[in-house]
Amino acid sequence: MRGYRIELGEIETVLERHGTVREAAVLAREDVPGEKRLVAYVVRQQESVSTVTQLLEYVSKKLPAYMVPSAFVMLERMPLTPQGKIDRPALPAPENSRPDLDQGYVAPRGPTEEIVVGIWAQVLRVELVGIDDDFFELGGHSLLATQVVSRVRESFGVEVELRVLFEHPTVRELGAVIEEKLRGGEGLAAPAMVKVSRAESWCCRLRSSDCGSWTSWSRGVVSTTSLPR
Repeated sequence: MRGYRIELGEIETVLERHGTVREAAVLAREDVPGEKRLVAYVVRQQESVSTVTQLLEYVSKKLPAYMVPSAFVMLERMPLTPQGKIDRPALPAPENSRPDLDQGYVAPRGPTEEIVVGIWAQVLRVELVGIDDDFFELGGHSLLATQVVSRVRESFGVEVELRVLFEHPTVRELGAVIEEKLRGGEGLAAPAMVKVSRAESWCCRLRSSDCGSWTSWSRGVVSTTSLPR
C-alpha cells in the first residue's frame, strides 16, 4: 500500500496488546476502486469504553504512520469459519457514521467552516464532521490531505500548504487560517449560506462534478456492528 509492504499481523498484535482490546483483525480494503486503506476490526473487552481516538494514539506510538489503520470498526464478536478462525471475507465494510472520538460533535458556525466540513466529509467519506474533529482521527492521511488542499484552493481561491493541515488538523483551526488569508486579500470571499439539504449544500458549494454520488459513497470510518448469532 502506497509503496510500503504492510504486515497485517503486526498491526493486529499491537492492537491486541492494548488493555481494552480482546481481539483484533486488520484488512487492506478497497471498497472504492483505486482507494485501498487499512481497516481495523476490534472486539473490546467487556465494559470497555475505549474510543477510536485512544486506539489511534496508542497504535501511532507503536507503528509507523503507513501502518496505522485509517478506519476502525467495533464488533461485538468476530465472524468465524467452521474451523474456528476469523472469517475475514465476512468482515463488514466500515459505515459512514462519525467515529467514537474523545470530543463531542460541534457544528460549523459559519460559511467558511461549513464549506471545509463539506470538503472533509467528501474526501473522507464520513457523513458527519464536527469542527473540532481531527482530520487524521477521521481516517485522513497524507494523500487525502493533498485532496483537501486542492479543494480548498478551488473553493476559496487561496493556497494552503500541505503542512498547514498537519499543523491545524481541525475544521476550526483550518477555517481560521483560510479566513485570515481571505482578510489579507487572497482568494475569494466565502459565499453566503443558503438553507438547502446537506447533500445539495456540499455538492453546490464545492462545485463537485459528482453530486449524485452522495448516496453511493462507501460507508465511512467507524461503526458498531452486531453480527448474526
